[in-house]
Amino acid sequence: MRDFLPAEKNRRERVLAVIRERYRAHGFDEIETPVMEEYGRLHSGIGGDNEKLAFNVLKRGLDSEAIAAAADDLSALTDLGLRYDLTVPLARFYATNRGRLPSVFRSIQIAPVWRAERPQKGRYRQFVQCDIDIIGDASARAEAELAVATLDALDALGLEGGSIRINDRRALEWMLDSFGFSVEERPSVLITIDKLDKLGYEGVVAEMRARGVTATAVDAFEAFGLRPMTMEYHPYGERQIRKALPDGAPDDIVAHLVGIGTAVAATRLAQSEIGDLPLVFDPFLVRGMGYYTGTIFELAHPSVAYSLGGGGRYDGMIGGFLGQDVPAVGFSLGFERLVDLLDAGHDAASPAIVLVHDRDVPIGELLALKTALIGEGSRVRLEERTKNLKALLERAASDGYAAFATVVAGATRDQLEIKSLD
Repeated sequence: MRDFLPAEKNRRERVLAVIRERYRAHGFDEIETPVMEEYGRLHSGIGGDNEKLAFNVLKRGLDSEAIAAAADDLSALTDLGLRYDLTVPLARFYATNRGRLPSVFRSIQIAPVWRAERPQKGRYRQFVQCDIDIIGDASARAEAELAVATLDALDALGLEGGSIRINDRRALEWMLDSFGFSVEERPSVLITIDKLDKLGYEGVVAEMRARGVTATAVDAFEAFGLRPMTMEYHPYGERQIRKALPDGAPDDIVAHLVGIGTAVAATRLAQSEIGDLPLVFDPFLVRGMGYYTGTIFELAHPSVAYSLGGGGRYDGMIGGFLGQDVPAVGFSLGFERLVDLLDAGHDAASPAIVLVHDRDVPIGELLALKTALIGEGSRVRLEERTKNLKALLERAASDGYAAFATVVAGATRDQLEIKSLD
């Protein structure tokens, strides 16, 4: 968990403002949920490995005897926990407020979450998630809307050229079944396949053999990966998807994936070919969350080797609260990673000026000048002149201020000479 100095906090808020603005432009509405949820919801088996990282809250009023008696039963000791993601709270929120929401609900959630991670570079115990979700739409349009809004937000942040890798958990399960992996083996096999970027195909095959899973299934997986391939390029669409899967892939799954591309293509009016789309079908994209039931995706950018976000369809989660399934799909931006990629810069929409004044300038004059500049749309800080003016201005620049003016007694607004700090 981290402190943020003014310049870093300013940068984070500017990035958040851009993301919010673009998501709202695409018809999503922001909601807010409590930082804590009931223990049973957070540990219902839908959160995958994140459930093991939850910070749990001890029940109030327990004495030492009660604590000792329940030491081996965490659920008897705790009744609440800090949220480890925003999807479980959203499912509870929708189930609670469904009668007051539209039939197709498009939500924005931007808020901190907490996980008991082992502290290391890029992994924090408190971090911000930026989620958009569509609840109530089972069609490919929902995934397409999420993709278009996410890529638009990335472009607005100055990170043009992003793309989205797409797969479907149903296609992945079908493929493992066609190779011959048993249902019991598949969770561990998926964990190994998820290491494909790090281990390579041969490394994944070697780890599968070391795990002792069905040998004939591993042979089939290896043969599929080493099958002869032509160098021809297939744009995103049915041909690319079927070429990337074993023969006989289910038509309904392929049609849904193709429908996403068709819908995204309709938003890019200047492009006539689906191949121009920033979409790539990846049959070995896994994503580890256990609640995904269909489409899954990850956001990629050529400047980095890691993903900048991801998500998927979780049609079964809300049914656990309502007693009936409701289609749902979401996408989460990796906010902390995005912030690290972006330059600090200045907030061009709100000029930031430091007024450096002599000690003898009356406070009334200073506040009058400050008020006049604020009225013009500027952000203003008062600083008394020091012997080391250079250090004062460097600190102001590091805090996000872009200009300064010196103030002497009797100065008027028209007499101020505003100079750049660059």
